[in-house]
Amino acid sequence: MLVDQSAETKRLHALYASQRRAYDKLPMPDLEQRLQWLEALHEVIASHQQALVEAISADFGNRSADETLLAEVMPSLHGIRHAKRHLARWMKPSRRRVGLAFQPASARVLYQPLGVVGIIVPWNYPLYLAIGPLIGALAAGNRALLKMSESAPATGRLLRDLLGQVFAEHEVAVVLGDVETGKQFTRLPFDHLLFTGSTEVGRQVMQSAAANLTPVTLELGGKSPAIVAADVPLEQAAERIAFGKTLNAGQTCVAPDYVLVPQQRLEAFVEAYRLAVQRFFPQLTDNPDYTSIINERQLLRLEGYLADARARGALLLPLFDEGQGRRLPHHILLDVNDDMQVMQDEIFGPLLPVLPYASLDEAIAYVNARPRPLALYFFGHDRAEQQQVLERTHSGGVCLNDTLLHVAQDDLPFGGIGASGMGHYHGHEGFLTFSKAKAVFSKPRFNAARLIYPPYGGRLQRLIRQLLVR
Repeated sequence: MLVDQSAETKRLHALYASQRRAYDKLPMPDLEQRLQWLEALHEVIASHQQALVEAISADFGNRSADETLLAEVMPSLHGIRHAKRHLARWMKPSRRRVGLAFQPASARVLYQPLGVVGIIVPWNYPLYLAIGPLIGALAAGNRALLKMSESAPATGRLLRDLLGQVFAEHEVAVVLGDVETGKQFTRLPFDHLLFTGSTEVGRQVMQSAAANLTPVTLELGGKSPAIVAADVPLEQAAERIAFGKTLNAGQTCVAPDYVLVPQQRLEAFVEAYRLAVQRFFPQLTDNPDYTSIINERQLLRLEGYLADARARGALLLPLFDEGQGRRLPHHILLDVNDDMQVMQDEIFGPLLPVLPYASLDEAIAYVNARPRPLALYFFGHDRAEQQQVLERTHSGGVCLNDTLLHVAQDDLPFGGIGASGMGHYHGHEGFLTFSKAKAVFSKPRFNAARLIYPPYGGRLQRLIRQLLVR
């Protein structure tokens, strides 16, 4: 079903105006209203799990039903429950200290909704990356407009219909449409704009938002490394890296992009990784667990990486004999170098370069010589080495001896740094991102501050000397 782009753009502007009017009428929804919104969101997702699974699979050509439940439905529902459980505490104004020189007085921070929030949703996790930011926006008391990806049209239409069942459009609404609609979306004077996607498009989003001084949260990605230590059990490390790389066929912003392995363990790691992937997927053909690449354009991009790497001298090790449709066979790539496209761009697919290193210092230096990634994974049980990696590298988040799962922790912030993004959300950080922390200073009837009013003179100077000594 094609979307009328002109009509969708007009609808976008009408929806924004409607949400702005609704916010002006009720700028500070109470706890009960926000809990109602979150409960409605929970109920509509929980009640339509199968429809969501089918829509997402239709968009991909084949998306494992279990992967959708595990990586999209479950964390969405858990995130809503976490927000409901803690929202009363998050909303409570926090008391702050007033200095002796300014007494008697009180100070507090009031957490106020920003207003109308825009959320731009990517295609790779079209449910979770819509619902995750929406939880924070609603918990903070905002209205929200979501722009769904044109690469996941079935999911976009379904989510528009489902959210329309439980929310008025002046509360939450979904916009479809193509790239031009997306550009129009970023030009609206939102009170906050959250974008998840590529670094290149993130720059364009930030540039558009700057015209309105709209604050942005950018969740981008980059080349997230995995470092395997010299003493960690290889089977354990390989299996956990394989899970992180094969989930959603590697189309995950925090998927391990490449692996650094001690030189003397390279061959053993490659074999352990191959066995782990083939245990997960004994065959590729007709395997419902093996997710397809989202579309032909992305498939051609990944095949181009393989052709370029082969032409530049890389050794390609396919883990399956052949593909099926857009089910691209998993590949290990050896003997790679920085001239290859696969080592320049975020891979976002089932291709894993494996590089040797001579020392942990060398591995850390390799990571630090490149743009800061969204995630970093270190596999090793030596506490001193773990601390070295944590202190000497920068990334949006870290897993020690695992991959991906830090993203599913509702009480941890999620966000990038540098080329991998800016800002945080999830849990309390999501509430804070979509709130204005308003400073409130309050004086009683008695005003000791009259002592510092003009005309200035000896009395004020004596007071200043006393305060400076304290």
